[in-house]
Amino acid sequence: MAKYFNVNGTCKPDIHYMVNLESKLKKIKHMIDNGQYFTINKARQYGKTTTLRALSQYLTHDYIVISLDFQKMSSSDFEHESAFVRRLAGEILKRIRQTPDIPAQALHPFLELFNDRSGHSKLADIFDLFSDWCAASPRPIVLLIDEVDTAANNQIFLDFLAQLRAAYLDSDITPTFQSVILASVYDIRNIRRKLRADEEHKTNSPWNIAAKFRVNMSFSPEEIAEMLKEYEKDYHTGMDIEKISDLIYARTSGYPYLVSSLCKYLDEEIADTAEFPDKSHAWTEYGLIEAEKLLISDNNTLFQSLTGKLTDHPELRSVLYGLLFTGRQIPYVPQNPYIDVAVMFGFIKNDNGSAVISNRIFESVLYNLFISEEFAASKMYDAGIQDRNQFVIDGHLDVRRILEKFVETFHHLYGDADETFLEDAGRRYFMLFLKPIINGTGNCYVEPETRNRERMDLVIDYHGEQHICELKIWRGNAYNERGEEQLSGYLDHFGLKKGYMLSFNFNKKKTIGVKEVALGDKVLIEAVV
Repeated sequence: MAKYFNVNGTCKPDIHYMVNLESKLKKIKHMIDNGQYFTINKARQYGKTTTLRALSQYLTHDYIVISLDFQKMSSSDFEHESAFVRRLAGEILKRIRQTPDIPAQALHPFLELFNDRSGHSKLADIFDLFSDWCAASPRPIVLLIDEVDTAANNQIFLDFLAQLRAAYLDSDITPTFQSVILASVYDIRNIRRKLRADEEHKTNSPWNIAAKFRVNMSFSPEEIAEMLKEYEKDYHTGMDIEKISDLIYARTSGYPYLVSSLCKYLDEEIADTAEFPDKSHAWTEYGLIEAEKLLISDNNTLFQSLTGKLTDHPELRSVLYGLLFTGRQIPYVPQNPYIDVAVMFGFIKNDNGSAVISNRIFESVLYNLFISEEFAASKMYDAGIQDRNQFVIDGHLDVRRILEKFVETFHHLYGDADETFLEDAGRRYFMLFLKPIINGTGNCYVEPETRNRERMDLVIDYHGEQHICELKIWRGNAYNERGEEQLSGYLDHFGLKKGYMLSFNFNKKKTIGVKEVALGDKVLIEAVV
């Protein structure tokens, strides 16, 4: 059976192309060897389950590993303590039976507890069994529990965590698990819960014994390259593995689902088309641009989950909107609940003390979402739709003409608007104008290192061609000249000789329009509104 890139469920090395997890597993095992209890809390589809399954195999020689999945337990299992104990005993039995070197006598106490239908079973009963088992076991026992946040809104689950905590604290007296690992999206150490309809949300920390989990779960460019080398052995595409790996990382920041998705699109959707007749043509920078466009337009479960969180957390929407459109610098303060929620769901990350959008794919999805919400009422978007045919000449995007028309339209619609309003809204209006022009054929994204309240560089991909347009607030001639030099350096990075600059100038004596400026061996098309 030929291997393929998997984006649905757990990845398996014998049938899927996947990153080698050994370096990550080695670091996790070091925590287990030290007897640490911890939580792996990462956003949806970040490889938690795949990592736990690989970890189970990795630990086999040194530990007995019991892997549970709380998602398989129903709400009725948490209604009463005895029901939870019986179901937990049953799940333990299944794992014991699947582990060949566990002696049969270890099975009987859990079987008796599972068969006890008196309704009097307590958590203490099963923890007594855990202690006896750990004392008699020939190897230390590690407990892995996946999807624990599905049970977290429940007092019995919190009592279960408290029992694990107590066993950990008494481990010098009473034998217990070598390590307990909980996997979830939500951070169990500070989980919000609501136990009754009339009760306010509370914060509970029954898991304050957990060690900090510092293993980086994202994929590095080098790890992506190793995966592509395996693919290349099978298909001999002639791709530049190092370059393609770097480009994939630049778009995804190593988010596992996004990495696999781009690779899957290149292999299964881009290759063997009219524009990319074989895999050799697909695994190129141009092919990756097309794969990125397909991924961004896909309404997959990850994007649905992310955008759904914006409805559940309106304050999160405001934070992300400000980051994207106004260039507002937001300090990364994990104690801030808005930042904590955004990190937990995978929207943002820490970049040298500042909160930034996690990756370029998420950024593009959010841009599209926020802009789409303004389509119906946006005169700028209407103008872009009405005039879009004039901006593409023989398949090439005429960015100068786009700027000329935008200046004309913006001045007509907003020439007398309040300065503060335009500072925050100007760049959003340009993206509203641009979006219908490139929609379906091109894509645009913002280079994160240039995004601030003063300027940001917009990269427009259209039919394999890239155009760089700096959007900035006018701060005088000296500032403008520095901006020209910055843009010139950025063009060098992309190997381009022509760039574009759009300045929002609130000086009443300004001269609006578009002009051409020679700067060394480059040409800058500058527009002022």
